[in-house]
Amino acid sequence: MKAGALVVSGTASTTVRANESQQKSAKGPMIGMATTDFRTHTNAQLARELAAEGVQVVQLFLTQTDSNYWKYNGRSDLAGLTDERCKEIADTYRSAGLAIHSLGVYTNLIHPDPAERQANLAYFEAMMKVGALMNVRMFITEAGHYYDPKQPAPTVEYHFQEPVWKMMVETGRELARMAERYDATVLFEPFYRHFLATAKRTRVYLEEIGSPRLRVLLDPANLLEANDLGEMFDQLAPRIDCLHAKDRKLHVDRGVPAGQGDLDYVKFVTLAAQRTPKAPLILEYVGAKDYKQALAHLRQAIRRSGQDIG
Repeated sequence: MKAGALVVSGTASTTVRANESQQKSAKGPMIGMATTDFRTHTNAQLARELAAEGVQVVQLFLTQTDSNYWKYNGRSDLAGLTDERCKEIADTYRSAGLAIHSLGVYTNLIHPDPAERQANLAYFEAMMKVGALMNVRMFITEAGHYYDPKQPAPTVEYHFQEPVWKMMVETGRELARMAERYDATVLFEPFYRHFLATAKRTRVYLEEIGSPRLRVLLDPANLLEANDLGEMFDQLAPRIDCLHAKDRKLHVDRGVPAGQGDLDYVKFVTLAAQRTPKAPLILEYVGAKDYKQALAHLRQAIRRSGQDIG
């Protein structure tokens, strides 16, 4: 990414404020879309299509044909993402009436090699610079995962080992200091097979770090195997700034689009309205072929819970 001032133009800032005002005045929960699996769209095509379907907000992953810079559990070369291009991408969505809630990072913060962790933290900082240019201050990530295929499976899984907890607390504190410098917030997403394996473990981890810059993205499908919906909200509600809306079959590893698993969606959106009313519901694990069905399922659940559709 080219060096440049991290000041967004007055026009973009005005648009951001207008979008925020629109969100606050909308009835019902805010419905959004993660752009992760829309890999055959340009940003302009995607913005037009989602706006036409009544989507209000996007969670931006740099996976579109004209901004292909995202790599799960790793890092990407952002050299081609110039200051001007960052602003153009953000303006593409906002000019279509869509707010940008957050940027997806999902780098590996748990890697045992200190040099790899530092490189991934440097990548996280580069994404914060991208966010500043886009006037986006929210970033989402998992803790990451690590398995060594050349070694036998350890007696205690790597992400549950005591030294790894201590290492992750220090990494989290470093990430919090970074977020402070950029006036940013990082949302951690728990998943039952990784380091943040339960709602309680996630709460305890963030309490130990003790920074308001680190908060939570709750994806109930990720914890369905370990926690009931009520437990998730009881443990995490004060820290939740975003909710992922996908699904999962019990005892099955892979997530699926909303409505194709065992998650009680009416109860989910009811609890969301009661406990985290400002957190948007972001559809995930969907792309061009199946997002409309997932969107319809989410809207139906919202109506069945007695809420209005924004």
